[in-house]
Amino acid sequence: MIYLDYSANTPADERVLARFCAVERRCPGNANSHHQAGLDAKAEIDHATQTIARLLRVQPAEIIYTSGASEANNLALKGIAHASRHIGKHIISTQLEHSSVGASLSALQQQGYEIDLLDIGRDGRVDLDQLRELMRDDTILVAVCAVDSELGTIQPIREIAGIVKPYPGCRLHVDATQAVGKTDLWLDGVDAMSFTAHKFYGPNGIGALYKRRGLVIEPQISGGASTTIYRSGTPTLGLAVSLDAALTKALAGQNARNAQVQRLHDRLLAGLQQYSLVRVNSPAHAVPHIVNVSVTGVKGTRFQQALSEQGVCVSVKSACSSDGLPSKAVFAVSRDRRNALSSWRISISHLTTDAEIDGFLQAFDTCYKTLTNKEN
Repeated sequence: MIYLDYSANTPADERVLARFCAVERRCPGNANSHHQAGLDAKAEIDHATQTIARLLRVQPAEIIYTSGASEANNLALKGIAHASRHIGKHIISTQLEHSSVGASLSALQQQGYEIDLLDIGRDGRVDLDQLRELMRDDTILVAVCAVDSELGTIQPIREIAGIVKPYPGCRLHVDATQAVGKTDLWLDGVDAMSFTAHKFYGPNGIGALYKRRGLVIEPQISGGASTTIYRSGTPTLGLAVSLDAALTKALAGQNARNAQVQRLHDRLLAGLQQYSLVRVNSPAHAVPHIVNVSVTGVKGTRFQQALSEQGVCVSVKSACSSDGLPSKAVFAVSRDRRNALSSWRISISHLTTDAEIDGFLQAFDTCYKTLTNKEN
């Protein structure tokens, strides 16, 4: 099997798993309990929180543990919107967002909130001039991903934060799920940021929301004590420690790993560009980990299935999106519905080998010739 779907899920690092197992064996207590076992567990989770905060250059009190980025996005968007409804009900976002953001916006729209979606340029970036035009005194939230999961586009968060700053009633939420370990994180002027461990070689089931100190949000889960008043539930000690370990590893080796991924990306792209019906949808400035392509005249789902039969794992849109519909992200940059329906995503890692790139290109060649009746 050749696994090229690292943007959907990454294998948990052995050292991260070892940390999880060690702390789970050593600390059986509930971190909310006031006996010795509980105090030991609380000390461990406090240490993990302090490390995560130090890595992000924020305060420990600004870290909220969640079950993943989907929950963190829901908490941020709904929590900010509900807490700010006395100021206004206008929200700005984009068509590039993860389904957890899109579905949250749809739910808020049904509650009477007004949603504006920014146009996306041919380079995959949001229209900053349009953002300036859409900002109003009753705008309470701008929600944008740092790196989108389908194209890999890096959004200009610093510039977006500068546009939002003059509006004291507006908050900026950044979904950094696909950004951690791939590009530098910008938090100056950001009010909330979501991420999850399973995108950077940690386990599934643990994520976090950075919430700027002083920002009031409305909790979305009721009952049960936790590490914060904003999210109920028994603290998941082993998973929190795993998030700490995975984030430490991801940020410490980011430059070296990205250089390796860039080299593999260039080999992959050079191979794909030999075929006349291949259209590369990812912009030039996207993270090298994600390559979105279309093969003209062949639906993305059909090409994915053909590759799967050859033992190659790629994805059509993000893993959390509905099948059968054209990619909103690809349509936004190409303005071509057929091209969007034909699109699929390759996502690579520093764990990807040259032999796997060769194997993929060989499988691609077979599928391409079979599905298009063309040699190149």
